[in-house]
Amino acid sequence: MSRALIRIIGIDPGLRNLGWGIVDSEGSRLTFVACGSVHSDARTTLSERLRQLHEGLADVIRLHAPHEAAVEETFVNRDPQGALKLGQARGVALLTPALAGLSVAEYAANLIKKTVVGAGHAEKQQVAMMVKMLLPKSDAKTADAADALAVAITHAQHRAARAMRAALGA
Repeated sequence: MSRALIRIIGIDPGLRNLGWGIVDSEGSRLTFVACGSVHSDARTTLSERLRQLHEGLADVIRLHAPHEAAVEETFVNRDPQGALKLGQARGVALLTPALAGLSVAEYAANLIKKTVVGAGHAEKQQVAMMVKMLLPKSDAKTADAADALAVAITHAQHRAARAMRAALGA
């Protein structure tokens, strides 16, 4: 039985820097494709910044043609204004792949850390180090890009587990 190759884009939402990472998943094998960040200009209006994020992410999706998307859920922030702005950037992260016709999964930060590092309260440095170990050819230059790759890895692991359970009739 051959396993189909699935290209996954992981997205780490942020208003200033929206991280993205793309992996190919074939069975249990993961291959690094690309990663980076989409930036918005803090000197512009919120609506302009959201447009910049949408257009940048849409360009990445067009360029790399992923089959599925996964987005990190955001945690509650102490600053209500900051949380609201981050929520709006997260809306862009959910909407943009959906507009491209992709199914979009969401994963809690603790699940991502547990999947990639083995501990739900891992530090960003630990996540980046494990991403590099799991994807040796990855070239994540920012924490946002490494986090986005961790989201993609998590989706690849969890979609495979769901497929196995379905195949076993569980």
